[in-house]
Amino acid sequence: MSHTTKASGQRQLWHQVTLFDGARTHDTPMTVVMNEGRIERLLPSEQVPTQWLEDGSIAGQGGVITPGLIDCHTHLVFGGNRANEFEQRLEGVSYADIAAQGGGILSTVNATRAATEDELFASAKPRLEALIADGVTTVEIKSGYGLSLGHERKMLRVARRLGSELPVDIVTTFLGAHALPPEYKGRADDYITEVCEHMLPAIAAEQLADAVDVFCENIAFTTAQCERVFQAAQKLGLSVKGHVEQLSNQHGSELCARYQALSVDHIEWLDDTGIEAIKDSGTVATLLPGAFYTLRDTKVPPIEQLRKAGIPMAIATDANPGSSPIFQLTLMLNMACTLFRLTPTEALQGVTSNAARALGIHYTHGTLAEGRTATFCHWQVEHPAELAYSIQPNRLRQRVYKGQITHNSQGGSGHLFEM
Repeated sequence: MSHTTKASGQRQLWHQVTLFDGARTHDTPMTVVMNEGRIERLLPSEQVPTQWLEDGSIAGQGGVITPGLIDCHTHLVFGGNRANEFEQRLEGVSYADIAAQGGGILSTVNATRAATEDELFASAKPRLEALIADGVTTVEIKSGYGLSLGHERKMLRVARRLGSELPVDIVTTFLGAHALPPEYKGRADDYITEVCEHMLPAIAAEQLADAVDVFCENIAFTTAQCERVFQAAQKLGLSVKGHVEQLSNQHGSELCARYQALSVDHIEWLDDTGIEAIKDSGTVATLLPGAFYTLRDTKVPPIEQLRKAGIPMAIATDANPGSSPIFQLTLMLNMACTLFRLTPTEALQGVTSNAARALGIHYTHGTLAEGRTATFCHWQVEHPAELAYSIQPNRLRQRVYKGQITHNSQGGSGHLFEM
């Protein structure tokens, strides 16, 4: 971030821009008018009153405006890193051998448990700042590397603190059912009891989580165990979602549909039965091409079937230390198009309107509409498709967050740049 410019109360205009409003790209040059921190008007540039151009402050001209981007699936708070394991795997060491040496997810659990809240905050902050510099204005952050009440609570407090100290909206998700902690080895049902009867009620009482997630997979938890977590979450009034069908088909998406989950995430192994289950549930399919890329997966999510069923598709970084150490959401636009064959419009919907739907915040986030709080990005590109087409940093010219310019590479809020 360069600096923050507070809204002055004066009408500000972004004139003759190409506008992607979260659903579509407008055919004619548009003008975005901000007043008192809200979007006052979205109108064709040829209809802007001359008086507004003379009296208002033109904050930008040309380029592309999109809603602020939303990263709807991250594991941004964690201790340590696993670069050594990345190197070991490329040198031929098997995942089983790495795990036997204390590696894998449990190495992150150990590092996270050993870290203080201040240390976790200090390590997560630059990751979040990288997303902010990439045009992200809302981030979901999951727990799941603590695997005990004290450490899960610690992670969620850090996530909340990040949102209070940086210009970004943070949505928190409790992922206690992420992996089996070492002290519960061979006792998965007992650990799920701990999650449902002790961890979840305490976290809900402190209002540390906005939703509850599970990892329903053959290397994690069964559908029956995940259903217990969903039942406990819904009794506490918390929305649910699931890591499902990533490595195998455990019918987790069907479980999620029964509980009207916000989203089903990964879904490489999603089948027709699962698609049929979720298509009328309001559940979003969240695609995570970063993990697909990092793990060198070959099983592509059923994109065409999702399209035909009319299921909204979101896209996220899955930022985490093991399977997707990537902190650039615009890179996911390119990966979603090249690896999964989404169109650029579908990809942009996936990090704006559909990402908001995957977090249950689509009534206030993810689209640009008159009367809404002004949160949007101004890009130095000629067409929205360029954001997916090329992998290029520093295309963000201005980032407006809740009516304030928090990133301004133009040198001043009234400075013009020509395309």
